[in-house]
Amino acid sequence: MYSIDLSDKHGIVFGIANHRSIAWAIAQILHEAGAKLAIAYQNERVKNSVAKLVEDWEDTPLIECDVGDDFNVATTFDTVGDRFGSLDIMVHSIAFANRDDLGGPFLDTDREGFRLALDISAYSLLPIARYGAPLMERNGGSILTLTFQAANRVFPGYNVMGTAKAALENEVKQLASDLGQQNIRVNAISAGPLDTLSSRVISHYRDMKRIHAERSPMRRNITADEVAKAALFLCSDLSGGITGEILHVDTGYNIMGI
Repeated sequence: MYSIDLSDKHGIVFGIANHRSIAWAIAQILHEAGAKLAIAYQNERVKNSVAKLVEDWEDTPLIECDVGDDFNVATTFDTVGDRFGSLDIMVHSIAFANRDDLGGPFLDTDREGFRLALDISAYSLLPIARYGAPLMERNGGSILTLTFQAANRVFPGYNVMGTAKAALENEVKQLASDLGQQNIRVNAISAGPLDTLSSRVISHYRDMKRIHAERSPMRRNITADEVAKAALFLCSDLSGGITGEILHVDTGYNIMGI
């Protein structure tokens, strides 16, 4: 059991697809700290996998939510409100782009692929914050999302997802400004390369991971547990004065010039 006690907190986690999901590592550590969680899953395709992960957890509603549909997001928070009454934590760990747009020249990204990547990977944070914030009005809370260094630098093959992450990081700052007076904090973790369902389809991913381990100050890759521990901090009252921040969990890779 971690020393951070979240037994009086309620949260919702978006983005669990399987046991390799970063969202799953975060959900686990929040649960171990005592938080009561709702899990929002994408569709029927992943429902069984997600249900098996949390089958031993008590009072954990599973809610299907297509974040590309604002009405679906709104009804998700209606359900959470009915179940928990209020929220303290929201975790947005969602990213998607067409596989064909994660390789080759960025120049070849078509309009629909660009729109889809920005909609699901970046815009989706806005309706989640919009419909979730009213449930945080009583006590404030923490909204957390996941980003990547490609928001600021070119990672060949990451392509349109880098553009989406750049938009997402700007949203973190603007939402932090909008929601700060309600004592709602908005932050992001910029994680190094991790083996997930999504990372497998990125061309040059193995090169990204190898170079990260070779050139980061700590000379290794990160673990999902390290990201989860950072998330636990940002979702807890220990980070009460932190908002609008991008916290790098990447064994220091972001500081290196070469």
